[in-house]
Amino acid sequence: MISLITQIIIIVLFLTFSFGPAFFALINTAIKHGYKTGVMLATGVVLSDFLLCLSIIFLVHYGATSVIQDDKNQRFMGILAGTILIIFGSLYFRKNVQKSTETIEIKQPSTISMILKGFFLNILNPAVWIIWLGNVTAVSKSLDYSLFKMISFFSVTLGLVWLVEVAKVSAASKLNKLLTEKIMTTINRITGFLLISFGVLLIYKHYFIE
Repeated sequence: MISLITQIIIIVLFLTFSFGPAFFALINTAIKHGYKTGVMLATGVVLSDFLLCLSIIFLVHYGATSVIQDDKNQRFMGILAGTILIIFGSLYFRKNVQKSTETIEIKQPSTISMILKGFFLNILNPAVWIIWLGNVTAVSKSLDYSLFKMISFFSVTLGLVWLVEVAKVSAASKLNKLLTEKIMTTINRITGFLLISFGVLLIYKHYFIE
């Protein structure tokens, strides 16, 4: 039991403080659009984690992990994910943030668009697939390869991940009132640069490196 609790803590910390594209998009969204919008993005990220985790649980249970480990599949996912990250990153360079008399007024994106953005930012990152393959493989033996035990274990884990993500959103959203339009524009451009960099790196790694 202590070992499983330790593994939950490690997985939660690893997932919530991995500085990948979803992390920076989440912080940026919470700062720019506030708590509720940031929570929707976080929900999309965790939903994609749950789907990935559930898929890999079944793959591990039925011995079909070679699907994820296949070089052609990884290459395709890497190039696709890189392209999408570059597109997302480019959107952050569209225009400067305009400030009103007292607060930064920005059109709020819809709930569905934020959930979908979080979902696809996360699920199309090949590194996330490998992380989940490692997580599920690492604990499956301790759980006797039981579907029920594995699903229960990772449901609890992802519930905690969501709570930590919400806490991050809450902390970031409080910075909004302290920001000037110049600072906000700079944050947008840094976020866009990081997303584009992740995208270029993924394409380079999966297309140019054998």
